[in-house]
Amino acid sequence: MPTLVNSLKSVLRSLPGPGVTARKYGSKSGVLREGVWLTLDRKTPLATLDASIFRSVEDTDNGRTKPAGEVFD
Repeated sequence: MPTLVNSLKSVLRSLPGPGVTARKYGSKSGVLREGVWLTLDRKTPLATLDASIFRSVEDTDNGRTKPAGEVFD
């Protein structure tokens, strides 16, 4: 049965790719590390957006709204 580690090993074997050969990354693990950081960097703004949408829906559900004519010119 394939495991996560074996799956990652398969992915790493398919590298190095242009990033390693162009010396942007020192090794295959550097490419993987950069991918993890990029994933984490995307999650924070998305969590903030999700929270904002949740608050807006909650405000609407609780009648905390104004008519568009009062808000827009």
